[in-house]
Amino acid sequence: MNRATRAAGAAFIGTTIEWYDFYVYATAAALIFDDLFFPNASSPAVALMASFATYAVGFFARPLGGIVFGHFGDRVGRKSALVVTLLMMGAATFAVGVLPTYASIGALAPALLVLLRFIQGLAVGGEWGGAVLMAVEHAPEGRKTFYGGFAQLGNPAGALLATGAFSLITLFGDDALMSWGWRVPFIVSAVLVLIGLLIRLRVEESPVFERTEKSAMPIKAVFRTSWRSVLLGIGTLPVAIGGYYILTTFLLAYATGSSVGESEQLILNGLSFAAFVELVATLGIAYLGDKFGSRKVAIWFLVATAVLAVPQFAVLGSHSTFLIFGMLGLMRLATSGTYGPMAAILSEMFPPQVRYTGISLAYQGAGAIFGGLSPLVATALVAGAGGAAWPAVALLVGMCALSVVCLAVAPRHRDPVPTAV
Repeated sequence: MNRATRAAGAAFIGTTIEWYDFYVYATAAALIFDDLFFPNASSPAVALMASFATYAVGFFARPLGGIVFGHFGDRVGRKSALVVTLLMMGAATFAVGVLPTYASIGALAPALLVLLRFIQGLAVGGEWGGAVLMAVEHAPEGRKTFYGGFAQLGNPAGALLATGAFSLITLFGDDALMSWGWRVPFIVSAVLVLIGLLIRLRVEESPVFERTEKSAMPIKAVFRTSWRSVLLGIGTLPVAIGGYYILTTFLLAYATGSSVGESEQLILNGLSFAAFVELVATLGIAYLGDKFGSRKVAIWFLVATAVLAVPQFAVLGSHSTFLIFGMLGLMRLATSGTYGPMAAILSEMFPPQVRYTGISLAYQGAGAIFGGLSPLVATALVAGAGGAAWPAVALLVGMCALSVVCLAVAPRHRDPVPTAV
């Protein structure tokens, strides 16, 4: 196994574990954290919004994680930063799994939940950029989108594991889920982290990093020379990040709410199927990115996402397994086409000496704005519209338009030396 393949495999395993931890929290926030940690809210809608607010804290912490670990990733090495982020994420997720609820310790419970979510956000903020660069910077020329796709595979794989874990737990019934079952997906994260750590420690440092002159202060260099790239990078990602959470976290809460009335089991199974579709499709889409151009492919799938927005929400409430599974699968195929090529697209937007910091700021900034706020904003807009889904549809279509514009004008940078394989 050559260095490129080994780095791509490690990127996949590491990001799978990190995103599993992140999405386990997202699923629990949509389903049960409102009852467990905010039982005294004035209404179920307020409790759900409070639950999503704790979920959003992780996204607001992500830019800080990108700055901190981006600095060390650009100065000390991609590999060292990635080991620390994996350990941080595993510890925080395990701690959520053993955290007492509001019924046991009162207001201290949601306060601790927010703190642990903040630590999760710091870890993910540093993880994604390093994993992407380890895959892309080891890749041969002409294959960077494909190899970068392995880091992107961690997202659907982690989502599949997270929703699959909760799907299994719901088989024991609501009482089991609310009493002990919700803790299991968090606690088993400790085993996954140990496996990921063993794999990550065996990967060589990025050859591009080893041959690049280091910046004394990457964050200053980014804002001095590449601030436009940071802003455009954020603008390319609203659908790849925020659209994803509208179509998973928000959709799960909306579809299983009283106004629509779909069963939790049906939607969780449908989201697991959608995650499987993305897992299968991502590398194929990344291959198309190398063949036709990563930006062109992303724009194709942004248009498809906008077209599918209305039928996606229209089938909710039909109680039809075929229609719901079919639309969730089609929509995830479309959104995976906006996410899979992003590893290569964002990497080429920054020069190597500030690349970890630059792509982390862009990605995690977009996460804070679009990922953290999208479920909360969609919930508020839909509640204001009397439960109608059209505001969520309009929000998603607007995100698609912004992404297309920013992709069309974003800059490109090439590595100054050939990439070793």
